[in-house]
Amino acid sequence: MAEQADALIIGAGIIGAATAFELCKKGYHTLSVDMNPAAGYGPTSASCAIIRVHYSTLEGTAFAYEGYFYWKDWASYLGVEDERGLAEFREAGCIVMRTEANGYLEKHTSICEALGIPFEIWDANRIRKALPVYDLKSYWPPKRMEDDRFGEAGDGRVDSAVYFPTAGYITDPQLATHNLQRAAEAQGARFVFGRRVVSIDKTGEGRIRGVSLDDGTSIEAPVVINVAGPHSAKVNEMAGALGDMTISTRALKQEVVHLDAPDGFDMEAAGLVISDNDIGCYCRPEQGNHILVGSEDPECDPREWVDPDAWDENFSDQWTLQAYRYAQRMPDVKIGRQMKGVVSLYDVSDDWIPIYDHSCVPGYYMAIGSSGNQFKNAPIAGAMMAALVDYCEGGNDHDASPLHFLLPRTGRSIDVGFYSRRREVNEESSFSVLG
Repeated sequence: MAEQADALIIGAGIIGAATAFELCKKGYHTLSVDMNPAAGYGPTSASCAIIRVHYSTLEGTAFAYEGYFYWKDWASYLGVEDERGLAEFREAGCIVMRTEANGYLEKHTSICEALGIPFEIWDANRIRKALPVYDLKSYWPPKRMEDDRFGEAGDGRVDSAVYFPTAGYITDPQLATHNLQRAAEAQGARFVFGRRVVSIDKTGEGRIRGVSLDDGTSIEAPVVINVAGPHSAKVNEMAGALGDMTISTRALKQEVVHLDAPDGFDMEAAGLVISDNDIGCYCRPEQGNHILVGSEDPECDPREWVDPDAWDENFSDQWTLQAYRYAQRMPDVKIGRQMKGVVSLYDVSDDWIPIYDHSCVPGYYMAIGSSGNQFKNAPIAGAMMAALVDYCEGGNDHDASPLHFLLPRTGRSIDVGFYSRRREVNEESSFSVLG
């Protein structure tokens, strides 16, 4: 007899684990399947796990601010102990450099004012007080190293930034996912690791019936949720769910650089997450007085779209480029001969906004296109997916009458249709992330 579940979740990354937890709290018996050896061992483990509240859209900002409160009160949210301990949220704050290119963040701060999100405007002196090792010359636009102008400052300067105090980072993203696994298991969830879904099975009427795994196991479930990260497009194709989608997802190779802070400067104590589109980089402190540096995907950099089952997992020239771009801002940063950091994949939608939706296949749902920008939102994304499953399985037409979901910590209701698979590309998106 086939194993049975009320909902089968493909993927046990941070959002997959949160979805399992939230569905179980609603009374569903869930089974999560992941090809990796443990929860959070895919791209989640490579995440910089930045918690931030600034976005270029009202909906994205409200969602992120809601998510902040779950990390702030992580132990209470989980409600269980984990034998490995709990992940730590370092509420270090985040500064975003104000430049002409980002409209001096006027749109972002107006959204924050509307939502009651605290922020401060820092002038150059305040930036240098926090970061005395920073050089605030302008290097806009970001360039590649083969450009003769690389490393040459222009006439201008970066003379202000916005500081968001309700921001920071999670020190161990894989541990955070394990915490969610344990919380879900306490509610009755089951997890299967080291197994791939090889088919998504349907009834004669075309409704989801369950899945088959690569070891021959069949699992019966009337609901299947694709939270497969960079494999999301392949899973959608397997499910026959592509027919009415106007937004697609693809796997994108990304590299994060691990550098040593300059002598005499305690980057870990300084603590800030920093977004700097003038040099096309973001960074955050790492334990041991190190710095993680990622790319904000400036226009001059080619994007390397890959097959998630066949891609080069080695560092490339992009590592060196990101290191030296950051050295423009922190001239004394230590760039060693050995490339250190992480190489992983994002699951990216056409407008870099995730898809949280049902599909044209009855019983099949998607929480995809989220890599790099949704770690911070995992708890509330899981709750929203659980509400969406309830709404649709209750006979409601989410396409014609989208679910309105209450964000319980902030009291704001959002139209979940914002994340539709059938939307037009949202031109308000920044088309980049702090991953």
